[in-house]
Amino acid sequence: MNNLKYIALLILVGSQTLFSQSLFEQSQEGNNQNLPVHEYTLTIKEEMVNKAGKEVKGMTINGTIPGPTLEFTEGEYAVIYVKNEMSVETSVHWHGLILPNFFDGVPYLTTPPIQPGETFKYEFPLKQSGTYWYHSHTMLQEQSGVFGSIIINPKGKTLEYDQDLVLLLSDWTNEKPMNVLRNLKRGNEWYGMKKGTSTPLNKVIARGAFGAQLDFWRQRMEGADIADIYYPAFLVNGQQQAEYPNFKAGEKVRLRIINGAASTQFWMTFGGDMPTLVAADGLNVEPVQKNKTFIAIAETYDFIITIPQNGKIEFRAMAQDGSGTATAFIGNGKVLPAEVVSKPNKIKMMQKMAKMDMKMGAHALKFQPKKDERFKMKREYGMKMDKMSEKNSSVDEAGMNDEKKKMNMPKDSKMENDTKKMEHFDMNEMQMDRMDMFSEYNYDYLKSHEKTTYKKDIPVKEILLNLTGNMNRYIWSMNGVPLSETDKIKINHKEVTRITLNNLTMMHHPMHLHGHFFRVLNKNGEYSPLKHTVNVPPMQKVTIEFYGNEYGDWFFHCHILYHMMGGMARVISYDTPRDIRLKESPVSQLIHETNQWYSWGMLDAASHMTEFNFTTSNIRNQFNIMAEYGWNQNIEAEVTYEYYLHDYLRIFGGVNLENELEDSLDEISTTAVAGIRYLTPYLFNLDVRIDNKLRPRISLSREILIFPRTAIFGSYEYQADFGWVDTLPAGNNFAKEVTWNTGIEYFLSRDFSLMASYDSRFGAGGGLSIRL
Repeated sequence: MNNLKYIALLILVGSQTLFSQSLFEQSQEGNNQNLPVHEYTLTIKEEMVNKAGKEVKGMTINGTIPGPTLEFTEGEYAVIYVKNEMSVETSVHWHGLILPNFFDGVPYLTTPPIQPGETFKYEFPLKQSGTYWYHSHTMLQEQSGVFGSIIINPKGKTLEYDQDLVLLLSDWTNEKPMNVLRNLKRGNEWYGMKKGTSTPLNKVIARGAFGAQLDFWRQRMEGADIADIYYPAFLVNGQQQAEYPNFKAGEKVRLRIINGAASTQFWMTFGGDMPTLVAADGLNVEPVQKNKTFIAIAETYDFIITIPQNGKIEFRAMAQDGSGTATAFIGNGKVLPAEVVSKPNKIKMMQKMAKMDMKMGAHALKFQPKKDERFKMKREYGMKMDKMSEKNSSVDEAGMNDEKKKMNMPKDSKMENDTKKMEHFDMNEMQMDRMDMFSEYNYDYLKSHEKTTYKKDIPVKEILLNLTGNMNRYIWSMNGVPLSETDKIKINHKEVTRITLNNLTMMHHPMHLHGHFFRVLNKNGEYSPLKHTVNVPPMQKVTIEFYGNEYGDWFFHCHILYHMMGGMARVISYDTPRDIRLKESPVSQLIHETNQWYSWGMLDAASHMTEFNFTTSNIRNQFNIMAEYGWNQNIEAEVTYEYYLHDYLRIFGGVNLENELEDSLDEISTTAVAGIRYLTPYLFNLDVRIDNKLRPRISLSREILIFPRTAIFGSYEYQADFGWVDTLPAGNNFAKEVTWNTGIEYFLSRDFSLMASYDSRFGAGGGLSIRL
């Protein structure tokens, strides 16, 4: 009986703790200080829109894309009603705003989703000023148009200027965003072909980069990558080219520039006089004159420009991969053109990277996701600058020792010394190449007005997050573990949390932490800037740190929308009880968004045979259906299930069906099969299996893009039969079967190709490939 009383007491205390925590959280909400209230209503609808020459279904806010600019004054109390008039649930996240956890707007994690037909009331005090934005955090809705800008004016004037102009950058696709992600998951190269950024073999060889290409293939990489998706239009305030003539000569205009794109980073340039950068991510910084500026996804930058006496300033935002541009013209008269940034040379990038001591291909999907291997991963992959420094140091010491001994120098020592000096020169050249390649992406130009350091007696917790990805399956993660397989990162509010973001991929990752500003450690030391989003360049490290008394769980993720959906996200947790208002919103729903099933298929209809392939897959599991039929009456079909042990290795089992006699369907054999499939270095697909007749089989296949829209492919298959189950013909103790094919494919569009092939079973022919 005493034990039962003790248990009941524990339950009562626990429930009271949970209730008091909920009361604490809710006490931080509401207009307790009677602040002036500023209200807005946002209505989200599905409507037909035309942003790139084609009417498609988009998602609008109050009838427009982007949504309206919400303008407030610091110290006000924001009340925003969001009406969902769509057929699907939605949400709104207030990007960069410091607010109560419950209103942060991540569905199922901090805030309930807004169901169809419902209205949700967001309310919070405005404790900051600056340029911010808002967007849906539900699936891929941001790509469809659910985003807009926020201006919060300071209580008192902090900068000298006359007018504001918001320039909200975005990218637009006429495809359904889920189809875009499905296309990325299947590994289709069409987007690179369409925008002319692919690196086919003929271009690689013509520029003397075949050795670099082999190095990439060896590490299971097709080549240097910058952006994944083809966009027919890049927009500024919803237009490909915007005009703002209503400014007077001599006026100082504050350009509030926001990158609200789903998957595009931009190079910004300005015509006319040099603009002055005055704020980053909403916070004022030491003014600096700067023209060419990189803006990562979800960042904001404020510039002050002066309208010229005669002429209009061109603002250019070029997509990082050079595939398109959005422009705005500010003022009247003759155009003062902005600098045209050169398109990146991906083949030259490959050559530079191949010269460096780096190892690519870090796993996005580990064999043991619960095992802590982050430091091992950091040592094994990425730029090996530490080794280079050690080698330089040893060369320097050898050089000094040689100087001391040169009076007694043996005959061959001079040659040896020259060799060491040459090695030293080569290492320095590698370091210069590395610095040159990424120097434009650092944040050294940002300096805070005030010191941003924390008290030295506060303990520091160090966290290493390796940013990892797999382009072949389009899985993105941290430390080789996608969101669906990881635990929360526990935060102690009494500690400074210092996170090293170590990018082991070939892509930039703009990392955003909800509900916080963090220090981005740069050359300005104590005056390092505060930001809410930080870009981490390929094969580079960025260190951030933050300290504060927060509560609840906060989302931390790559703001390339498709990378977040691919698993590059974490939950930062202060380990406080969950808000009871979320009891009907399980966080598993958010996790599920990053581990959905995607399905695709392909049909080859040719003069000599027909082949059908169908795949449905999530992060670890995959089902495959394959059927081939030759007009010469040869047939093979197979159904398999496979499980990914890690990125490159999976085990599988299934059923295979094929005709026993060549060119005859009279006898059909059905066998069970099991084996492994492995993506080898140099990107060969290896299949090793055995069937229930104990016949081993091995096959290799490969496809290579040789011209901008032309690929060659081939496969080789060898099966042995030792008569362990079926009796072989008299006098034979071994039988073999060899099949092979080779072919060529020309891509007409995302969904259609012309193909021609020869198959040892079906003969030669050609036809049409249809991607489903």
